[in-house]
Amino acid sequence: MGDCGAPGDVNSNVLVARSTGDAQLDKAVWQWLSWDKNQKTKEQIESLLQDGKHKELRERLCCRLTFGTAGLRSAMGAGFCYINDLTVIQSTQGIYKYLERSFSDFKQRGFVVGYDTRGQVTSNCSSKKLAKLTAAVLLAKDVPVYFFSTYVPTPFVPYAVQQLGAVAGVMITASHNRKEDNGYKVYWENGAQITSPHDKEIIKCIEECVEPWNGSWNENLVDTSPLRQDPLKKICDSYMENLTKICYHRELNVQTSLKFVHTSFHGVGHDYVQLAFRAFGFQPPIPVPEQKDPDPDFSTVKCPNPEEGESVLELSLRLAEKENAKVVVATDPDADRLAVAEQQENGCWKVFTGNELAALFGWWMFSCWKENCSQDADVENIYMLATTVSSKILRAIAHAEGFHFEETLPGFKWIGNRVKNLLDNGKEVLFAFEESIGFMCGTSVLDKDGVSAAVVIAEMATYLQSQNLTLAQKLSEIYEKYGYHISKTSYFLCYDPPTIKRIFERLRNFDGPQSYPKCCGIYNILHIRDVTTGYDSSQPNKKSVLPVSKNSQMITFTFQNGCVATLRTSGTEPKIKYYAEMCALPEQSDRSVLEEELQELIGALIENFLEPDKNGLTWRSA
Repeated sequence: MGDCGAPGDVNSNVLVARSTGDAQLDKAVWQWLSWDKNQKTKEQIESLLQDGKHKELRERLCCRLTFGTAGLRSAMGAGFCYINDLTVIQSTQGIYKYLERSFSDFKQRGFVVGYDTRGQVTSNCSSKKLAKLTAAVLLAKDVPVYFFSTYVPTPFVPYAVQQLGAVAGVMITASHNRKEDNGYKVYWENGAQITSPHDKEIIKCIEECVEPWNGSWNENLVDTSPLRQDPLKKICDSYMENLTKICYHRELNVQTSLKFVHTSFHGVGHDYVQLAFRAFGFQPPIPVPEQKDPDPDFSTVKCPNPEEGESVLELSLRLAEKENAKVVVATDPDADRLAVAEQQENGCWKVFTGNELAALFGWWMFSCWKENCSQDADVENIYMLATTVSSKILRAIAHAEGFHFEETLPGFKWIGNRVKNLLDNGKEVLFAFEESIGFMCGTSVLDKDGVSAAVVIAEMATYLQSQNLTLAQKLSEIYEKYGYHISKTSYFLCYDPPTIKRIFERLRNFDGPQSYPKCCGIYNILHIRDVTTGYDSSQPNKKSVLPVSKNSQMITFTFQNGCVATLRTSGTEPKIKYYAEMCALPEQSDRSVLEEELQELIGALIENFLEPDKNGLTWRSA
């Protein structure tokens, strides 16, 4: 927690009188009340202290935020393990300290700050305010800050870091999480999210300087400091111009009769998706009026995650029917992910999974490359990537077409850094994805990007219409050519970390100590990979090729029938996720048989390995 600072404006006698009887907790309370200048969050801690709620005080004040798959993410509110003014100041002070140590030209190159539209009245906490405090910490230390004058899609921050030559950047967002949450996403100079060792070193630096410095609370610095620049116009214009590098059928886009509906899920996406469609020559998509403008309460959806499917796309689908639009594109609140739905001939809507969209994107990006590449272009130089819990369809396409396919750990931070590494070695990366509707088309942004993905899928649908095909029909063709890849992903909610640990430890000691299961019900297991411990039974040395990830639970089972299933914890939410996929060869074309077998295997996986009733897990549908 760091040393106690001066008690500041807090009456130390009052604090002594209200002692909790726990020295560590008393110190933490003293620090909070000494340092926090946000009246609302300060009152939350004072009220808990007054009411004698020591257990909740301990939960809020005696642990810290840590970097997960998407940076720091937590509920907004008072406490050192929540997202609030003070923890954002502390995090930025740690980042300043680490960057000053890492870059001699930090004060020449500067730092990028962006934000979404989240907010919470009860904590007087909003993404914009947190972004202003992030900028204040750096401006007070004479660091130039590129601070966007309005909300932007998350991909604009990594794009700006690269375009402006900044040493790093932060995006204040909790993406598609529930409305109570917010987050702090850090990008390195290469335009990719930070990975180890940077995350661990930054945490160390945060712990070395927890007391706010002079100037750290001065959020008005973004309006008065000559070191603050607004990169909005330059970055937006440059991004839209760069986007046209992956536009291949502009003449079709200009003429198409196909209509699109777009929902921005009460987030940042509307203006930027409109501009992207114009950049490709399209008429702008029809916006869903109730969801077009930012609303931190996400008042028309039960949760702001387009991945939840038809239930959260209701307004978009009804508007599309009314407007006779055949395709709906939905960006999540920070516009880095994309859901797509298409009306079928029978009038019903097909909402594509992330894995199905990846099959379409993979086919499209490779076909466009093939049609437009120079005569001496080498397919051996081409790469596509996916996270290891995502569909293996790109592997099948790569195998047939001769390009390279690689897997990474879950999380786009791993993809972004690997893509940068490949580019630096002269390789060309066409596409990368994660199954949770995160797509990277081209390499202008080394992170998932819902804005570019939305306009690429619109061009794909337009081209397919000119061939008298729908997206769904093309998807079937892809599976028939390269082999059916039928996947199912879902999750259970579990709010008790010891239960989660117990579930995974049981799998590691299933038939005795350090003995993994050999079967799951009637299904024999061929190989097991456990990236939490670094074990992989398929490797000659039994060591996982993917990096060990001790802070999260993840075990993958490869079954004799060709199914691959992974159980893992979420890096951003209290979930145990499961991913299962049947990977069939092209000649195995009976889809219904494959689907039935997959469903039965998932049932066995849940019953034998997760034991939801015994472990008190809540099903997703509940």
